[in-house]
Amino acid sequence: MKLNTIEHKTQLCIVGGGIGGMFAAISAARHGAKVVLMHDRPVLGGNASSEIRMWISGAGTRVRNLQETGILEELLLENMYRNPKRNFSIWDSLLYEMVRFEPNIELLLNCSCCDAEMDGSKVVSVTGFQLTTYTWHTVRADIFMDCSGDSILAPLTGAEFRVGREAQAEFGEEFGLPEADRKTMGMSLLIQARETDHPVKFTPPAWAYTFKTDEEMHNKPHNIYAINTNFYWVELGGEQDSIADTEEIRDELLKIAFGAWDHIKNWGDHGAENWELEWVGFLPGKRESRRYVGDYILKQQDVEGHPVFPDTVAYGGWQIDNHLPGGFFMESQGGAHLQKRRLTEPYGIPFRCLYSRNIENLMFAGRNISCTHVGISTTRVMGTIGVIGQAAGTGAAIAIAHALTPRQAGQQCITEIQDALMEDDCFLPGFRRKIEPLSLRGKLECAYGDCSNLHNGIDRRIWGMDNGYFGKTNMPIWYTFDKPVHVNGFRLVADSDLDREFVEGNPDGIHTSTVLFFPKSHNDTTFGFPQCLLKSYKIEARVDGAWKTVYETHENHQRFIKKTLDVTADAVRFTPLSTYQSEQMGEDYGSSVAHIFAFEVF
Repeated sequence: MKLNTIEHKTQLCIVGGGIGGMFAAISAARHGAKVVLMHDRPVLGGNASSEIRMWISGAGTRVRNLQETGILEELLLENMYRNPKRNFSIWDSLLYEMVRFEPNIELLLNCSCCDAEMDGSKVVSVTGFQLTTYTWHTVRADIFMDCSGDSILAPLTGAEFRVGREAQAEFGEEFGLPEADRKTMGMSLLIQARETDHPVKFTPPAWAYTFKTDEEMHNKPHNIYAINTNFYWVELGGEQDSIADTEEIRDELLKIAFGAWDHIKNWGDHGAENWELEWVGFLPGKRESRRYVGDYILKQQDVEGHPVFPDTVAYGGWQIDNHLPGGFFMESQGGAHLQKRRLTEPYGIPFRCLYSRNIENLMFAGRNISCTHVGISTTRVMGTIGVIGQAAGTGAAIAIAHALTPRQAGQQCITEIQDALMEDDCFLPGFRRKIEPLSLRGKLECAYGDCSNLHNGIDRRIWGMDNGYFGKTNMPIWYTFDKPVHVNGFRLVADSDLDREFVEGNPDGIHTSTVLFFPKSHNDTTFGFPQCLLKSYKIEARVDGAWKTVYETHENHQRFIKKTLDVTADAVRFTPLSTYQSEQMGEDYGSSVAHIFAFEVF
């Protein structure tokens, strides 16, 4: 007797529900594509989930004004608003909610992709086994997207891929090797600890390693109060097969993790007497394995020289952060286990890096995009993966809408893809968002100051320019038309403090979505929310000479707002009523600044 098989027919099938796969599914679904998302874990988020617990870092972590927006900022703001304690279970539920309740997405959790059916150079279907139901799921689709990280569809479809480090002669990269090899960056197993108000003993398991001295720990940084390190150096696998040897590597990482905590607690004074180990990951977070080959391979010169690609659809800015293959067993003094170079400008990622060179309907998003080993050392972080995922999903939806392959969409519809991304609040360095045509037909005015920046097509501070409008609460901005026009909706971008300069309680000062180390001072912290963000506002339309409210909210907690209306009017005005800061200060605070990057009608 055979196990049951369920057949699915859709337009886009995505394998892998990490941040890249999630955002690809959400963006494609919001642009009208029918999506099946197959993920092999019980929770979404990949390295950001409660199973691994790495916080989301990206370009904005290293360079001011480069925080990723779009779906990522939507998620982070939702988490700050609804999860002030940074609880991992709530975080998991938010990731689940974003996908499970998005129309047009069918979610298959606990389902591991095992097989693919091909017709020449085209993928016809993929099949996965769902452990919880003991059911096979076969998904047929027009386009397939591999966001699995390990690129499971590469060996199943015959797609070209690379593993390891390139020789310098191949691409002329400064950090290339004299000879290529198959070594990669390793995988890390994270731990979570909490400081209590009383001494806590720790007895290590007999099978853990014993590190009596810092030298035996290879001088890894283990200051318990240095919460930014998150013990990433519990890392191995770069000198082994980072896919086939994962179980063996995990066992070694557990020995190191418990041994490192034993060293901190029991071998020398580390100020950890009152600290307790709260959680140890059993699923290592990977940095690198297979990388697909697309029509373009992003290399070191691209991330450092940041050329403007004509098909730019995403960007990065995290430093070149190349973890050398030896991992934990390499000496750490002077950063000898890392190869780093800080980037000061964002670099573009072309659409040609997001689809296969030899499989006509295969795309990818995540740490497996088409780039060199040095290139992936910066593109692999989840903030960058998030914008790559949104770009890939948007591109796939547009390709499906026009009955094109991904390559054809990149050649024929790249402006449409870029416009859609910027309209959805994604930043593309070197490009400006097009202003809604209806807004350009109207006359833009404001009751206070100069609001002309609302039409400059850049919705963030960047390169020394504010690009926003410093208005006042209770003072409107409006469009006037020569004759009544039909208004279908409005688009609004508010300041959400992308650099997180004024968010109280944030442990690393940037935009941490989750917390791994809890000093006693943070144990009862309620993490803050951007105080500058617009909270209350209203939209009014002038109909037959009288103003009427057509939309009003007092609970906004998002930067990017796009709402539908259905009204015919000769004028539309937006009035900011309060920010989180002004409401916190109370009514006596008076008129406060409302910082807005865009207000348009369509």
